[in-house]
Amino acid sequence: MKSYDAKNIRNIAIAGHTGKGKTTLAEAMLFLAKASDRLGRVSDGNTVMDFDPEEKKRQCSLSTAFAALEWKNTKINLLDAPGKFDFEGGVYEAMRAAECALIVTSAGSDLDVGAEKAIKAADARKIAKFFVVTKCDAENRDFYKTFEALKEAVGAQLCPVVVPHMEGGAVASYVNLATGKAFAYKNGKASPVAMPTDAHFDEMKEVLMEAVASADEDLMMKYLEGEELTQAEVIDGLTKGVEAGEIYPVYACAGLTTDGVDLLLDAIVDSAPNPIQTGSETGKDDDGNDVEIKCDPNGPLAAICFKTVADPFVGKMSFVKVIAGKITADVPAYVARTGSSERMGKILSVRGNKQEDIAAIGAGDIGVLTKLNSLDTGDTICDPKRVVNLDGVSFPAPSLSMAIVVKKKGEEDKVASGLRRIMGEDPTVVFATNDETKEMILSGLGEQHLDIVLAKLKAKYGVEIDLKIPRVAYRETIRKSCSVQGRHKKQTGGSGQFGDVWIRFEPHDGDELIFESEVVGGSVPKNYFPAVEKGLQEAIQKGPLAGYPVVGLKAVLYDGSYHPVDSNDMAFRTAAKIAYKNGMAQAAPVILEPIGELKVYIPDANLGDIMGDVTKRRGRVMGMGAADEPKMQELVAEVPMAEMGDFSTMLRSVTAGRGYFSLKFVRYEDAPGNVAQKVIEEAKALAEEA
Repeated sequence: MKSYDAKNIRNIAIAGHTGKGKTTLAEAMLFLAKASDRLGRVSDGNTVMDFDPEEKKRQCSLSTAFAALEWKNTKINLLDAPGKFDFEGGVYEAMRAAECALIVTSAGSDLDVGAEKAIKAADARKIAKFFVVTKCDAENRDFYKTFEALKEAVGAQLCPVVVPHMEGGAVASYVNLATGKAFAYKNGKASPVAMPTDAHFDEMKEVLMEAVASADEDLMMKYLEGEELTQAEVIDGLTKGVEAGEIYPVYACAGLTTDGVDLLLDAIVDSAPNPIQTGSETGKDDDGNDVEIKCDPNGPLAAICFKTVADPFVGKMSFVKVIAGKITADVPAYVARTGSSERMGKILSVRGNKQEDIAAIGAGDIGVLTKLNSLDTGDTICDPKRVVNLDGVSFPAPSLSMAIVVKKKGEEDKVASGLRRIMGEDPTVVFATNDETKEMILSGLGEQHLDIVLAKLKAKYGVEIDLKIPRVAYRETIRKSCSVQGRHKKQTGGSGQFGDVWIRFEPHDGDELIFESEVVGGSVPKNYFPAVEKGLQEAIQKGPLAGYPVVGLKAVLYDGSYHPVDSNDMAFRTAAKIAYKNGMAQAAPVILEPIGELKVYIPDANLGDIMGDVTKRRGRVMGMGAADEPKMQELVAEVPMAEMGDFSTMLRSVTAGRGYFSLKFVRYEDAPGNVAQKVIEEAKALAEEA
């Protein structure tokens, strides 16, 4: 593929709900542009975009796929994002590299959740939006129902451009209201036909003309005076309105047969903004100062890595979008985050899983760099003479965490190594070891997400794991004061060990151990005080009830005795531990459970259901009110974190994926008796297994 100037490049993110025809639409675009020699079908497992074995097996996209095509002397880079919520990170990757989002839904649908999320993601990046209504050729599909649902959601900015003309319940032709032309399709080929008459068309055309006129003062004056806008003026006004974010054009088509897709490709060339039109990006230098980066092919290099793939044959593949300058083989890859520089690897253009060597990636374009070990997703490659950090990719935070059980003992290191590589590809996967429970914890966006991680571990790295609910990091404390003796005496022939302490244990409000001394008269020499404190610090790591760390403990050493020969630090450390063991049982020990602050954002209609669920989880509702988003409520509660394991799954089910939440630890509280008893029994069972 030849090199293109930025003005002749269109970077397009394809996003929307799963099953609405995104990948099928991409296949149709590639086929029409002769970038693919066959029209792939998701159901047949032969598409360019869904090439991963798991994608073929599940018949859906699991990660963002990239492919470039040429249409009317313009390079169109397609970024096909997954529609399933568990793989939502791919949407953010695609949006980071695009100047325009194609938000896909299907004829007859209401506004689905995937489209809502895609709109939000595009708005967050402030990029242009096209709406594509696919499957217009399917039986009993109503394009106008979907158009009205979209209009209700996004408002008057929605603007019909290509609409279907129906005869006998089937699409007879596709009408381009911007050009005033209609086309009938047979076997994928378009034929001009006479402009049909339809009651919808006059209304739709009026909406289009008003939207186009509002994008330009001269056009508005002409429109208000009743003059007819020319085709060139309509397209010019449409382009200006899309670029300004004032118009969201709508295009009808049928991806499976390619009908109307050529009109969409024409519209992308004519009206979608190019990288120059979207203006500059603002990055930060090493001192935190703003740096403006314009899409200048002759400027210093600045490129963002928006996606990473570990290819079994090529190695590490870094997908980059060049904002300014040019990437060539002789330009060193200087990574702003690390300050490291390495030799540029191979430069590739990819189409699905097919790769082609290229000489350069110019400003505004997208390509792939290989084997750059220091480059991660979200990193900036730049000119070392102008160091700049561009905005990375704003991935959603993981919402489901599970503990890992390695099936074969001894493969823990292989599992950890494999998961670290998967994290490099998918930053929405988080893997870490809980220092307290010693469990390996795997976190992701949902059950399917973690299921795919397990499948990748097995297929790519040859290791198998199971998942279970993680242990909760409980604490223990005391509620009464007590005074006890700890006496350690050991004689083994020769010098022995002797330590004797009297300690008063008291509860206090803090978490750390407070150690004080009230010893008078030298009954315990001062040089043994540190040994007593050290013995207590070691002892509180395991509480008397379930072996969890003890917090809120004050220990006062007030008396004791020593032996001039047999006493030493070790003896007094041991004596302190004996006092701890004797005293904790007398001081009314209790189990403490972690409490988190829960903030849930939910549609108005689901507020009651979620409140009820939070209450069942022993949560206390602290407040509620309208969220910043329309038709959404914010619910704030304090909830035991042990009860939140499946909350994300429940929330997604109840709200159809619209709800989301944050959970932050705030403090520990006494666990109810039944909960404490269960914790103690589980701890005993674990001890017996060990």
